[in-house]
Amino acid sequence: MSNNSGIGNSARGIARRIPPDFVSQAPAFSGEVGRAMELFYATRDGQSRRIAERIAKRLADDGISALAHDLADALPVPSRLTAARLVVVVAAVRYGLPLPEAEQFLASYRTLREPPRLVLLLVNLTARKPGKDTVEGNVYLRKSIARHRLAPVLALAIAGRLDYSRYGWFDRQLIRFIMKLTGGPTDPGTCIDYTPWDTVDDVALRIAALHGRIEAPARNVVSGSSLNFDAIDLGQRV
Repeated sequence: MSNNSGIGNSARGIARRIPPDFVSQAPAFSGEVGRAMELFYATRDGQSRRIAERIAKRLADDGISALAHDLADALPVPSRLTAARLVVVVAAVRYGLPLPEAEQFLASYRTLREPPRLVLLLVNLTARKPGKDTVEGNVYLRKSIARHRLAPVLALAIAGRLDYSRYGWFDRQLIRFIMKLTGGPTDPGTCIDYTPWDTVDDVALRIAALHGRIEAPARNVVSGSSLNFDAIDLGQRV
């Protein structure tokens, strides 16, 4: 009895924080949480780790335990993934692709007979521009979904951190060149955090809702930008 009451209190806490328009478009919380959530990240400069840890903290606020695990340490065994209700991956993009350990993870995930639902968050500087955070607008996100034939319940590109001092010589020159082409800063002393942390918090809220078996994805408007929470249509995977 006490466990069911605790789950109900957690669900009500989530519902209080979800904006009214979100609640109106989603079915009621079923009261069944049960299986675990898995949260993984792939990073080189630490920003994807910080994003994953921020999500983990926000989930903990809602009574959901999800420790952030570095894919570079070890890839999870298939049985661990199939035992999960939901898998969240936060992966940095380097040279047009998610980091190798993230690529390997997604390839392995795709082979599961009964894969858990997937939330895919790719961290890249392209997403700093308006409209470049969606599947339609972000080529790295769109191609990753197509390459691995994924059907994530939530997919989003998140802007990362530009800090030239942390890059090696080659990476620094390449990123400066890309920034020049895209109208970004090229000063080698530049350090700018482009990550929209309020959006990260909103994504964590949506993940909490998904973990609580709010099955139908919804559309939510937050922080002055529109986050598309619609299910990914398989026809978009091109």
